[in-house]
Amino acid sequence: MAFPRADAEETPIVKSFDDADLRERTVDSRSSPAMKVALFRSLFRGREDVYALRFESQKSGRSGYQPDCANEWVRGVCEKPKIKCTDCPHQRFHPVNDMTVTWHLQGHDDAGAPFVMGLYPMLLDETCFFLAVDFDKSNWRADANAFLDTCRLLGIPAALERSRSGNGAHVWIFFDRAIPASLARRLGAYIITETMERRPEVGLRSYDRFFPNQDTLPKGGFGNLIALPLQKRPRDCENSVFLDSNLAPYPDQWAFLSTIQRIDRPTVERVLDKAEAAGRIVGVLVPSDGGRDMCTMANTAFAPSERFVDCRGYARHAGISAGQRNLRREGIATAGATQPACSAGVIPESGILPGSSHAPASL
Repeated sequence: MAFPRADAEETPIVKSFDDADLRERTVDSRSSPAMKVALFRSLFRGREDVYALRFESQKSGRSGYQPDCANEWVRGVCEKPKIKCTDCPHQRFHPVNDMTVTWHLQGHDDAGAPFVMGLYPMLLDETCFFLAVDFDKSNWRADANAFLDTCRLLGIPAALERSRSGNGAHVWIFFDRAIPASLARRLGAYIITETMERRPEVGLRSYDRFFPNQDTLPKGGFGNLIALPLQKRPRDCENSVFLDSNLAPYPDQWAFLSTIQRIDRPTVERVLDKAEAAGRIVGVLVPSDGGRDMCTMANTAFAPSERFVDCRGYARHAGISAGQRNLRREGIATAGATQPACSAGVIPESGILPGSSHAPASL
């Protein structure tokens, strides 16, 4: 999409929310756009040198996300689809800045074109500022609530957001500093395990994936992406909004975002150390094919002969708990399974986590 953007890092319209004085101030629907953007960027943080933009073909109806590049379709420069964005020697990606976030929140760019922004959660040093968990089938309500209940029992702050389509949900866990993606994913895997143990009848069939869904960056790639929340168009339909314990949208989404707590790395490590001391050593999520058919997770305490290899079959393991049996029925991959590289070119919309939103007036 070719419209003017500032390629250089712009001067922030307000200081970062990492500053103590701003953290003490509550942002709500009456706050300035600058304050809302600052709060948003303090929570939904990923790579800032590149982002993905949603597209929809009027000819084919196909939609998806791809890196937003100033050289896209420039004759003699861009050679898509022959050459992938990750392999292109003429990359000129637009950065994440206050302007692009504002466009996302208001639903269009300065030329009036629809603007839906996707974020790459994994940083170049293979760390991340948040973990997002996707639930996307008909029973997403029960599964997401069960997951949230486990978070509360473990003392882990989490926020529930209805998906862009309205047919699923995303649970967000935020960190006060970037932590290794492998550590964040282990935390998520442990919460999934505990949820299955505590509520084996739930089954978590709607669980889809983690964001980020890799421990390490694919060579030359960006990792998977997630559509950012609070984009105006779905928000107007009460989708892409954050929900309370009754699954009703918070009346003031910005006031709610202001209350979100971030976890520090020592807390994450203490939770996982306690899990390991109790013999609850967990694996992490691995995608089986990059799409919605996912291998979920495995307990690495199982002997290799007891591990479930076929992600689409059923486990044959005697003497395990109901929760562990259900984990295997849901499709458990052995820990340490090879993870396929995530394409950094065009990502089908069905292959990523939808966004979320709710904001007053222009934002």
